[in-house]
Amino acid sequence: MTVRIPEQFDSKFRFILVAAERAKQLQAGAPPRIKTQSRKPASIAVEEVEANLVPFVILKAKETKEE
Repeated sequence: MTVRIPEQFDSKFRFILVAAERAKQLQAGAPPRIKTQSRKPASIAVEEVEANLVPFVILKAKETKEE
């Protein structure tokens, strides 16, 4: 399986994180957002992320002040 990482991802690592979280949702019973032949949650999640069907937000770390 060749994975195509969408342009909105700044790294392969972030792509994997998003796909892994989506796979957890699928395992917990969430319905797939894409029609596919695959039955494995991880494969379905990767296909969904490649198709830009999984929204995500990058949170910024809180800045700490030294007092």
